[in-house]
Amino acid sequence: MKGKTATVHWEGGGKAGVGKISTETGALSDYPYGFASRFEDDRKGTNPEELLGAAHAACFAMAFSFACDKEGLSTEIVDTKAAVHLMSKDGGFAIERIDLELEARVPGADEAKFQQLAQGAKENCPLSKALASVPQITLKATLRQ
Repeated sequence: MKGKTATVHWEGGGKAGVGKISTETGALSDYPYGFASRFEDDRKGTNPEELLGAAHAACFAMAFSFACDKEGLSTEIVDTKAAVHLMSKDGGFAIERIDLELEARVPGADEAKFQQLAQGAKENCPLSKALASVPQITLKATLRQ
C-alpha cells in the first residue's frame, strides 16, 4: 500500500509564524495554521491536534464498521468524535488524553455485543495503535435504536 502524504510550508518564528497544510488528495490545500489556531481561540485555521482527532475518529469509525461486518451486523449510522487534549508538561507540551465518542445504529446488536465491538475497534484501529504512547484514550459508546 502506498504511503499517504501531507505537506506543510511554514514561515516565521514560533508564535508569530504561519503554516499552510496540504494533502495529496487536495482535501486540504494550503490550509492555514499557527499559534493562534492551536493555543488561542482563532477559528481561521486548524491545528495538529484537531487534525489528529479527525484522523483518529475516521479510523475508529471504519474499524468499528468493519468489526460489525465481520460479525454479520450492518452499521446504518456511525458518528464519532475525538477530543485531543494537549497539556503543558515539563516545560513543553504533550497529548495526555484522547476522548473518543461513538454513537451508532447497528440493527440486531445488543448492548453487550455493541460495547465489545466498540472496545475492539478502539484497541485495533491503526491510529489507536499508532497513538499507544498517549497515556489515556477513553471511549464512550452509545447504541442508537
